[in-house]
Amino acid sequence: MKNLRQAPIGSTVKIIKLHGEGAVKRRIMDMGLTKGTEVTVRKVAPLGDPIEITVRGYELSIRKADAETIEVESVS
Repeated sequence: MKNLRQAPIGSTVKIIKLHGEGAVKRRIMDMGLTKGTEVTVRKVAPLGDPIEITVRGYELSIRKADAETIEVESVS
């Protein structure tokens, strides 16, 4: 399993599954991170937190812990 935190900068990945629970999972889904969505990793802060991504045409910063709950696969 590869998660969003492991995706290299500049890569585009597709969300396969969200592993969060309850309110955390709901918040991630409300931000537009749903199954089948393509996400591009833009930047990672020097200590790895937060991670800036592009999703559905807008920039979004998410915490490292949240990124670890998002299972992804590479887009060819």
